Amino acid sequence: MQIVCTDLEGVLVPEIWINVAQKTGIEALKATTRDIPDYDVLMRQRLGILDHHGLKLKDITDVIDTMAPLEGALDFINWLRPQTQVIIVSDTYAEFARPLMAKLGWPTLLCNYLSIDGSGAIAGYHLRQKDGKRHVVKAMQNLNYEVIAMGDSYNDITMLETAQHGILFRPPANIKAEYPHFPVAESYEQIKLELTRLLS
Repeated sequence: MQIVCTDLEGVLVPEIWINVAQKTGIEALKATTRDIPDYDVLMRQRLGILDHHGLKLKDITDVIDTMAPLEGALDFINWLRPQTQVIIVSDTYAEFARPLMAKLGWPTLLCNYLSIDGSGAIAGYHLRQKDGKRHVVKAMQNLNYEVIAMGDSYNDITMLETAQHGILFRPPANIKAEYPHFPVAESYEQIKLELTRLLS
């Protein structure tokens, strides 16, 4: 039995923080796991910026409400789900993801959660578990699934390396260069061909 574990941002939906940066004009919020491999460093940086500018959770969710899946993402998910089980494995937060999951037809999502203080500001973040993407793959393998994993960023690499099949989807040049052993798909049509081969 096979199962697909896929990243969310950059694979199925745009990068949330880049959209927040564009709407607020705060350039420093454009940094993602494509740029900074250490997720804790990245999140502490983000929370410090939000605090400095007085931005609250609602400021971010208002931006997310305007976002849509990447062009072709919903068709891709609708193509894939009848063929095999799909789990979205993301370092995003439940408080951010809900409107995007609705637009993707409510696929299964495993992610993290935030602490919100009385003023509505983000007080902290809580990882479901450290290196959670890799642990999801290992858990599926312990259930005797053959795992196909897709991702685009540094925080996806341990998931891709642990899965029986790891695929980079539209990765930036630096990640493609650092991890040349992973096959690369630059479009949903290419990933469909690769998945068709692996699922057959």
